[in-house]
Amino acid sequence: MTVHFIGAGPGAPDLLTIRGQKIISQCPVCLYAGSLIPNEILAYCPSNATIINTALLDLDGIIEECRNATNAGHDVARLHSGDLSIWSAMGEQIRLLKQAKIDVSITPGVPSFAAAAASLGTELTLPGLVQSVVLTRTPGRASAMPDNESLENFAKTGATLAIHLSIHNLNYVTNTLIPFYGADCPVAIIYRASWPDQHIITGLLSTIQNEMSEEIERTAIILVGACLDDDGFENSRLYASDYDRRFRPNSNQANPKQETPKQEKPAQKGAKT
Repeated sequence: MTVHFIGAGPGAPDLLTIRGQKIISQCPVCLYAGSLIPNEILAYCPSNATIINTALLDLDGIIEECRNATNAGHDVARLHSGDLSIWSAMGEQIRLLKQAKIDVSITPGVPSFAAAAASLGTELTLPGLVQSVVLTRTPGRASAMPDNESLENFAKTGATLAIHLSIHNLNYVTNTLIPFYGADCPVAIIYRASWPDQHIITGLLSTIQNEMSEEIERTAIILVGACLDDDGFENSRLYASDYDRRFRPNSNQANPKQETPKQEKPAQKGAKT
């Protein structure tokens, strides 16, 4: 039996991956991360599934539920919001499950910073402006920040910053970044990206606090960088007429229209080969 960790995406039910939906529909037990998982995704569970809200459990309680389910011969769908690779607390769960000799699998999900960028209609890496994105956070109750991972150190790179779990530290964020990015650097705050009640606030590092709404807390991401200005960047070489790509012939050499490769039909039973 297996505990399947599934990234349920940023909020919109239709951003759940096809693989994630399939696994959920096949698991008799589902553990989900409270209000961060919409009811529409839980609806993919089998009608007779045991569905458990882990917001009410500590780590030992979560592992106990997984152990009980697998001992009873059941697979488990373990749902987390966004993608599991960052700030999911999946690592500590997998460590204990492996110690208990319980198999695990991981299905990635759409991360919140990607949903936030999509809601703004922007690319975070624009040629001539920025080619790196830093995913980071500020110190909080759940986890401390290593000394060398300070916001100041990341700001020195000039990269696009996707700052998570830090809306309560907005004053600290803006004051820290202004010396590096400038007071007129664009910033966007995306609250509950992709949810029906998504809310976007845009401004500058020097003014964004004046634009804030009291209703915005916790489930918001802060994007900072020149890419949000959506101007002054160069075209990449990727689609230049004289740029050769491995799977695209030079425009001067061949017709860009290519036939779709034909797939061979599998041999029928009893057929000679």
